[in-house]
Amino acid sequence: MNSYVELGATLFIPATHKDLRSVAEGKKYPNLKSVVIDSEDGVDERDLSTAIQNIKNLLIEFTKGNCLVFIRPKNTEVLKQFLSFDAISKIDGFILPKFSLTNAHQYLKLLNTNYAIMPSIEGEELFNQEKLLELRDILLHYKEQVILVRFGLEDMLRQLGMRRTCEQSIFDISATSCVVGNFIAIFKSAGFSVSGGVYPCFEDSQGFERDVKRDMQEGLFSKTIIHPKQIDLINKLYKVTWEEFNEACEIYGNSNAVFNQNGKMAERDTMTPYSQEIIKRAEIYGIKD
Repeated sequence: MNSYVELGATLFIPATHKDLRSVAEGKKYPNLKSVVIDSEDGVDERDLSTAIQNIKNLLIEFTKGNCLVFIRPKNTEVLKQFLSFDAISKIDGFILPKFSLTNAHQYLKLLNTNYAIMPSIEGEELFNQEKLLELRDILLHYKEQVILVRFGLEDMLRQLGMRRTCEQSIFDISATSCVVGNFIAIFKSAGFSVSGGVYPCFEDSQGFERDVKRDMQEGLFSKTIIHPKQIDLINKLYKVTWEEFNEACEIYGNSNAVFNQNGKMAERDTMTPYSQEIIKRAEIYGIKD
């Protein structure tokens, strides 16, 4: 894969799911951009060996479709098992759960450059700026492999002893807003992209739409989803307007360092990364009518 923009809605599916193959091959949900086959939180400990065997069996006859496929191992030991599978090269990459200072080097030493990785920071490091900076510095050595960095939103709330309502954005609550804002600043300023957190109220499409729009406003792109009804909503929300597209093209191709753009100052060099994302979104998701 070439860009984090390609991820779109990322559906998590347990490795024990009855429709695992049809989802992973892109047949059950043709509009799904990326899927994560989960052997961690989505699988009971007693079912872990079954989950591992299911993934091994899946890969043997797996036919890659348009959907990007990632695996989330339970830990580094399970990751070693997955990497030993003959057909493991068929997948696009791995999510590294509970990525922390205690296991970061173990995870990263196991993975070669053939795989895209998405470290997921879920523990005490979320609340400690020095530790986040240390993790960022470790990941800088693997920057070409890191498609984006994730944070465990539900893990964060658990550690804070909180649970948000369907009406609340994480940016509406002072504690979570502070933590996520710091996370975004640390990683995005170093050139990493950051994924949006899960929205748990899958029956609330209006709330989900608000959540995705706020993610984009805060610089987050790609979204963990927990229900297939959220797929088409994401794809629609990730479309760009003609105004956004035209301005992005003008910035990207302009010969002037600074210029007047529709009554606003535009700086070519500083605004190029944003413009590239808009152009890529238009290419993948389309332009709004």
